[in-house]
Formats: sequence, structure tokens, C-alpha cells
Amino acid sequence: MRVAVTSQNFRTITGHAGKTRRFIIYEADEFGQPREVERLDLPKEMSMHVWPGGPHPIDVVDVLVTAGCGEGFVRKMAARNIRVIRTSETDPVAAAWAVFAGEPLPPPDAAAH
Repeated sequence: MRVAVTSQNFRTITGHAGKTRRFIIYEADEFGQPREVERLDLPKEMSMHVWPGGPHPIDVVDVLVTAGCGEGFVRKMAARNIRVIRTSETDPVAAAWAVFAGEPLPPPDAAAH
């Protein structure tokens, strides 16, 4: 399983997933611990907000963790077979750890979109 987190600064989980162009991608190592395997730093025209459709680099993940997004983004990701988890967790590694362990993440802040 691959887990991506939205991270415009490559340090914390950020919101506005539809406009995000930076993602950290994790896989679980042999002990179930998150291991960063890739960073996506996409041009503006590749944000999901403006992407016209077709194959996309984010298609390599199974789960996407973000601080906030709208229902349209969730539907777009579901059409790509990517499950979206919204959370108030700010640490990308902690979020990936929780996903790999099957543990719930704290719910998102109401202001995050």
C-alpha cells in the first residue's frame, strides 16, 4: 500500500488538497513502519483542481491524507480508486504510521478546506 500526504512545505500536512501540488509518498517497510519513497512536486497545471482527467502521478497511491478538501476532491480521488482521509494531524510520518497500522486519525479542523 502507498500513502500520500498533501504537504506544500514537505514538512507538515497541509489542506486545500485540490490545489496542492506537493505530496510525500510513503510505503510500509518490512516492520510496518512508514518509509518515504517519493516526493511529488508538480507544476500548477497538474493540481487536481485544474487537471482535465487521464493518468496522473498521484495514481500510484491507495490512500491520500490531507488537512482539508471538498467533496468534489473526494469524488475525484474515489474515481481513481484512492481513499481520502481528512485529519488535523500535522505530522506526515505519524499520519502514514496510523494508516499502515489501521488506526484512526484525529478528525480535521472545521476551518481546513
